[in-house]
Amino acid sequence: MSYAQFAMEGLRHQLSQGAGGWSIDAGPHYAFYRLVDTVLPRNKDAHEQDFFDGIDTTLPGLAGRLGGDEAKVPYLRPELAKLQGTVEEAKKAAADPPKAADPLLRGLKDVNTLIARVSDEKGLAPIEQRELLGHLRLKRDQFQEAANLALGFTLSVSVDAETAATPEDAFMAVPGQVFGVTVRLRNSSDKTLAIREVGLDLPEGWRASATASKVQSLSPAKELTAQFRVTVPENAAYTRPYWHRNDPETDGLNTVDDPHYATLPFPPPPLRAHLHYSADGLEGSVGGVGTVSYKDSTSHEQKRALAVAPPFSVSIDPISQVIPVGGRGSRVVKVAARSALSGAATANVRLSAPVGWQVEPATQRLTFNQVGEVKDCEFRLTPASNREGRFPIKASLEYQGKTYAEGYTVVTRDDLSTFYYYQPAVQKVSVVDVKAPANLKVGYIMGAGDDIPEVLRQVGLDVTLISADKLASEDLTRYGTIVLGIRAYDTQKGVIENNKKLLNFASAGGTFVVQYETDIGNFNAGSFAPYPLTLARGRVSVEEAPVEILAPTNRVFHYPNEISPKDFDGWVQERGLYFMDKWDDKYTALLASHDPGEGSLKGGLLVAPYGKGTYIYTGYAFFRQLPAGVPGAVRLYVNLLSAGHDAGAGR
Repeated sequence: MSYAQFAMEGLRHQLSQGAGGWSIDAGPHYAFYRLVDTVLPRNKDAHEQDFFDGIDTTLPGLAGRLGGDEAKVPYLRPELAKLQGTVEEAKKAAADPPKAADPLLRGLKDVNTLIARVSDEKGLAPIEQRELLGHLRLKRDQFQEAANLALGFTLSVSVDAETAATPEDAFMAVPGQVFGVTVRLRNSSDKTLAIREVGLDLPEGWRASATASKVQSLSPAKELTAQFRVTVPENAAYTRPYWHRNDPETDGLNTVDDPHYATLPFPPPPLRAHLHYSADGLEGSVGGVGTVSYKDSTSHEQKRALAVAPPFSVSIDPISQVIPVGGRGSRVVKVAARSALSGAATANVRLSAPVGWQVEPATQRLTFNQVGEVKDCEFRLTPASNREGRFPIKASLEYQGKTYAEGYTVVTRDDLSTFYYYQPAVQKVSVVDVKAPANLKVGYIMGAGDDIPEVLRQVGLDVTLISADKLASEDLTRYGTIVLGIRAYDTQKGVIENNKKLLNFASAGGTFVVQYETDIGNFNAGSFAPYPLTLARGRVSVEEAPVEILAPTNRVFHYPNEISPKDFDGWVQERGLYFMDKWDDKYTALLASHDPGEGSLKGGLLVAPYGKGTYIYTGYAFFRQLPAGVPGAVRLYVNLLSAGHDAGAGR
């Protein structure tokens, strides 16, 4: 495929942005550039033909990057030219790959010698020396990989464990555990290899003992097998990202925990193996990552790097709750614990709450019988606070004198790699001073997915989820307010097909709330609103950006909750997105906001009377604020749902 097609194939993985169906035709695709400036000599008859014109991309060209300091290392260019010669020799032999191995292994030997010489060089500035060594080490790795490919072999490093039925159940090492590892190398070349060493590369504190590895030579078409027993120390680090955010809701940047990995996507896997060999008297090595096996969603066997996990993973559900001030009723908190131990184990689970809050029972005892087993338990939580605020509820598991208070999620896809996302077992409880109309029935039609309905139930609203597929037969007269979840027109065909029914609901006296949409062309062409609206890409990405109340007397700001500028404090991640930039005079713009240095955006919250009812469009990011328990956003959202209804309203 072309570079353009290959790039599009990669972009299609960004499914959350709707790119899964994108494609590009085969054949030429042209992009045009205008030459603004150049460092090359210019005359009326010369013009750069390529982005690389004037850049020496050959190996000897590395010497030229030193400028005048090249004279301090007169041996460098000749040695680099020698390496270039071995590359050309290997290219000529590429039709018979094993014959290309000899010049590649000679090149490997020569580049190692050059690396040692440059490392001891005193004539270069440190920054020049570091950059040159970085390039040479890259060439060393490329020579070695090319030689191994020419010889037709790679190293297989497998943990001795059964193939798991799912990615989530794949074997994971646990601190203190002992397991077997088998290393295999098949010689597919026509050369006899002398085996110098087979060993494991392990983190500090890990131990390995060889149980079978006595092969000293490997004939063509034969396989070498080496076996080891690996012991994981009790203080082994878990496989997790090397960065974190203390509070993902408010922290915009990650904190790097280990700067050694700062240029890597993830930390390297804990288990690797190496094998040193010689072929025709030339030295080489091959390495491989220790892997475990599992079945993917199509029941095909896949492999992924071994990971280290805690003996127990603990999670809490839900991870957030919103409780009205004065809400004295108890709430259920669910805790799940997963064992990574192979044998039976008994542990105690505890839920910790602020002083004065009641938790029943105080602890629960769980017994696990096998690896991967998950046990659930429930606690009843009764809050004691009559003031607005945020309060943490923490779950933990105690086993053999140690406490475990976080859980991990296996993040994987069949066509991508696997990693592990850790999350503390903490529930954030927001106590909010909010009034909710007791008799208002709300119908919520989910779009791309959000957690707003559950928060609305927590503050006392009567919320029913309506399937977009069944919207045609749904009796909407039962509801006082209908809400479209985020991107409903983008993702739910049933909403588009029944949009007229939704508008009729509003015209008959209901309140119809539409949340942000991203498919601008679809929305603007569909004429989904009762009066003309033009959706645009305006957004306010700074969550602290000032918000101006444009229509302070509008009932939305007074019933059932009084709204003031303070209600826009404490928002998370952003103010809003996909605001309208044009609208009919029948709409009233309620709020205005903008990012620093930009013009005011007034199309983020619009309300209009329609028949006997009310139509509302909001681009403000309530789908982020409500699950985060932002008090002012909760109050304003309840007011939007209550628009057009009085205290006794109910349908």
